[in-house]
Amino acid sequence: MFFTSVQYHFDSAHLLRNYKGKCASLHGHRFNVSATFAFSELDELGISTDFGILKSNLKSIADSLDHCFLNEKPPFDKLNPTAENLSMYFFQELKKTLTKGKITKVTIYESPTAWVEYTE
Repeated sequence: MFFTSVQYHFDSAHLLRNYKGKCASLHGHRFNVSATFAFSELDELGISTDFGILKSNLKSIADSLDHCFLNEKPPFDKLNPTAENLSMYFFQELKKTLTKGKITKVTIYESPTAWVEYTE
C-alpha cells in the first residue's frame, strides 16, 4: 500500500457558536490542511497518483474558504465551523474527487501546536 499526502493552507475567520470561551469571539487562523490517500497499485511509470491532481483538488476546496467568514459559508452557516467539522468537510469533498485510490485521513491544523485528524 502506498500512502500519498498533500498539504495546503487557507486563511479564514470564524467564531464558535454556543461555546463558552475565547473562541466564541470572532477570530482568525491560517488553517493548514493535510490529506492522505492510499493506493494499492502503481502505474506503468511507477507512480501511485499524480501529486498535481491531488494538490489541485485540495487547493480548490481550500480556496473556496480562503479569506472569508466561515460562519457565513455553507455548510458552516448551519454547521459549527470547528476544526473537527472542517476536517470532516474536507474529507467528504476530497472523496468526491477521486477516480482511483481512497482518502484515508484529513488533518486540520489550527496552529502549529493544535490539530484534528478525521478518518472514516
